[in-house]
Amino acid sequence: MVIFYIPGEWAYFGAAFVFWLASITDILDGYLARKLQQSTPFGAFLDPVADKVMVCVALVILVEHYQSLYVTVPAMIIISREIVISALREWMAEQGKRGNVAVSQLGKIKTAAQMLAIIGLIWQFEPWMTQLSFGLFYIATFLTFWSMVQYLTAAWSELQKSSS
Repeated sequence: MVIFYIPGEWAYFGAAFVFWLASITDILDGYLARKLQQSTPFGAFLDPVADKVMVCVALVILVEHYQSLYVTVPAMIIISREIVISALREWMAEQGKRGNVAVSQLGKIKTAAQMLAIIGLIWQFEPWMTQLSFGLFYIATFLTFWSMVQYLTAAWSELQKSSS
């Protein structure tokens, strides 16, 4: 994301390209680890952490760059959801119920929408592409919120037990 702040016509493209490359290598890494059965506990821990850090850093930069509630509020929702679900997964793992909040298909779609939206918002290639990226950003925000509701619903019975 340092590239984003380098003066020059290519900076936004360069930053978007690096973010895209990191996103693609993350997908490939996960796919290969599962396909070749090369996953490790450390990798299973580090991969989602790295994803969240990458997305959160990009969102903070975009909030600073656009300085608009139309970016800030969705970014707050996305970052807050990541913290809540990370905490929920950790707590559910302590209860021996991590499988109840495993990554879902909706979570994967949400992540893809987020990544594509962030790439477009970083790149700012053409006005139509930026507007399309904003639309995708709002779709990603909705999917982010909806997936959080699904995860909380899946964990609700466990959450109720602990409060009794």
